[in-house]
Amino acid sequence: MDQGVALGRVLPMVMLGSLTAIIISGCLNQLGKRYPHLTGEGQLMPDRANSEQTASQAPAFSGKVDVTTIASGALLAVLLYMIGMLGHKLIGLPAPVGMLFVAVLVKLFNGVSPRILEGSQVVYKFFQTSVTYPILFAVGVAITPWNELMDAFTINNLLVIISTVAALVGTGFLVGKKIGMYPIDVAIVSCCQSGQGGTGDVAILTAGNRMSLMPFAQIATRIGGAINVSVSLLILSNFLS
Repeated sequence: MDQGVALGRVLPMVMLGSLTAIIISGCLNQLGKRYPHLTGEGQLMPDRANSEQTASQAPAFSGKVDVTTIASGALLAVLLYMIGMLGHKLIGLPAPVGMLFVAVLVKLFNGVSPRILEGSQVVYKFFQTSVTYPILFAVGVAITPWNELMDAFTINNLLVIISTVAALVGTGFLVGKKIGMYPIDVAIVSCCQSGQGGTGDVAILTAGNRMSLMPFAQIATRIGGAINVSVSLLILSNFLS
């Protein structure tokens, strides 16, 4: 089968799966408002015992940042991404995932000053509030092939897609609850495995009002997607051989 034909058949399924995940994420957000004990509002693990200690150890941000501080935060993000690209060249790890791992290490070992962290927060809030929605609008209006998407709206496709995404999210919910994590937040991260890459993560987390879970969503999308593709290729190779 030609790659273009195969992509034309697969893409509507991916888009419908992402749309289903967005809807489920919004429903999970409403469920969290109704049952607050099931959600950490953007926090995966309960940490009540250490919350006061963590708050006392957190750096006290002044709330006043200048252009130099904001530029330092932006340059830090660029530097982390360049390190992620270097890791991709050396060991094949996707650059966003490598960037996240390096960022976690920098945070754990206090590798940057509180002033740069404050600038990074300003940059993050700017992109969260001013860039997210234009990206979603551009994807929805200019990039999405609506004709192919509408042609894929058949009963069989919808049943398979909805049941697959629901099973994935339900598994995350039950496993998260079983191991003591907030099940709704874990389920929303599980939704991101059905999204369209980074753009899908933004849409899903925006619908669930959990943008703070973006690092976990990126890991779930990149590593989870790599595992799914590898397992699928192994299964298909056995059936087609």
